[in-house]
Amino acid sequence: MDRHYGVDMYMRDAENGHAEVVLPSPLKHSNSQSSLASTTSTLIGAEPEKGKLELVKPEHLAAAPAKPNPAPKPKASRAIRFAVWFNTYRKLWLFVITLNTIGLLFAILGRFPYAENHSGALVLGNLLAAIMVRNEIFGRFLYLFVNILFAEWTPLWFRLACTSTLQHLGGVHSGCAVSAVAWLLYKVVEMFINHRVQHLAILVTGVLTNLAVFISIASALPWVRNNHHNTFERWHRFFGWTGLAATWSFVILGNSYNPHSRTWDASAGRLLSTQELWFTIAITAFVLLPWVCVRKVQVEVEIPSSKVAVLKFKGGMQQGLLGRISRSAVMEYHAFGTISESMYAREHYMICGVQGDFTRGLVNDQPTEIWTRCVRFAGVGNTSVLYRRGIRVCTGTGLGAALSTCIQEPGWFLIWIGSDQEKTFGKTISNLIYNNIGPERRILWDSKKEGKRPDIMKLVGDAYRSWGAEVVMITSNRSGNDELMQGCRAAGIPAFGTLWDF
Repeated sequence: MDRHYGVDMYMRDAENGHAEVVLPSPLKHSNSQSSLASTTSTLIGAEPEKGKLELVKPEHLAAAPAKPNPAPKPKASRAIRFAVWFNTYRKLWLFVITLNTIGLLFAILGRFPYAENHSGALVLGNLLAAIMVRNEIFGRFLYLFVNILFAEWTPLWFRLACTSTLQHLGGVHSGCAVSAVAWLLYKVVEMFINHRVQHLAILVTGVLTNLAVFISIASALPWVRNNHHNTFERWHRFFGWTGLAATWSFVILGNSYNPHSRTWDASAGRLLSTQELWFTIAITAFVLLPWVCVRKVQVEVEIPSSKVAVLKFKGGMQQGLLGRISRSAVMEYHAFGTISESMYAREHYMICGVQGDFTRGLVNDQPTEIWTRCVRFAGVGNTSVLYRRGIRVCTGTGLGAALSTCIQEPGWFLIWIGSDQEKTFGKTISNLIYNNIGPERRILWDSKKEGKRPDIMKLVGDAYRSWGAEVVMITSNRSGNDELMQGCRAAGIPAFGTLWDF
């Protein structure tokens, strides 16, 4: 609705069933009686006397028919919904699981000699891959490698494939973790079948390792992770560490004992010659590296409204990175997008939506120091340098993961949809937008001021075409993400959406 009209009249249903005339804005001119009379006469279907203005009371008006409910948006086709659901994450997961299942079946049938002699290496190889792709430092290296070598000059399909693979590496993480449990179960069952020649200590450590790894993986199931985040963090981390300690015992004992001669040989030369020991060393290194980078840092908390806390840290930050923060050095860590004007800025920010216990605590008990991992991990926005032009769409607090990209990359266009944006998010965030992103490359849709939710796909489609974009990146809630991903898929627009897999 145009907000620059002179007379702003519209009809809406009152609670008592009668229609009322609503004048939400004042007249522009004081001498507009004739205009008002004309409008009023049109509403009641009568012509007023010449030169005379009649004020009409609401009860003289005929009841206006109720406005029909807006037609529901057409649901995306089953093929589109499946294509969005069966993303690269699930493709990678299925590939890893299929490959390991084939190997496991051949091992059970006795047609995979390597598995018979080195089933422990297959367990640990899968665990190493699972942990490595989730490591912040390894992930940053992969993003850096791709961003340096393939930015802009390579074909668009290749750059899109690079972004998709990097964003969905969690499929390798979960696929390899599940496969590791399957191989570990195979190894332990095989040991119990031959228990007469196995030492009791090896059997016990094998069972303990299996249990610890299984619980750690079960706690990371999507339902647990999304609905009970603190439980996921504690169980996944501490049972993971327990599983690592049990793995060390299992590897050392298993490789020191000779089941044929029933003798022990724990010499360094024997252990160092085994694949399993080196896999275990590598796993331990990747587990410990992020924790070596944990620091307590100073933080300033700004509370612009009851819905949002804005955290300010010292130092600039590269675009497209997310940080983990916690009240404790080893307990629950929460991931938020970082906002910075450049790598050399004096400060960077996090937008924390006040939803759970942790974020409410930032408001009720504002910290001056907080624990963080100094090595931030890369999000999908970090690959924005691969593209000449793109659209960054976000809703609400999703701005935290999107804003740096549009500030630091002049080829990116920002679409931000929120309610009462400046009041909710405060002057700090507003100034970052207005001082760094020109009006020619931003759409800030305030649903409270506009009085309605926008047609998001129309906004995105129009911006995509007029801006000459190559890709759209989305940060929204589940329903908004699904709507946009399905809409972009149907429109043939390359898009990457939010993942809930941190």
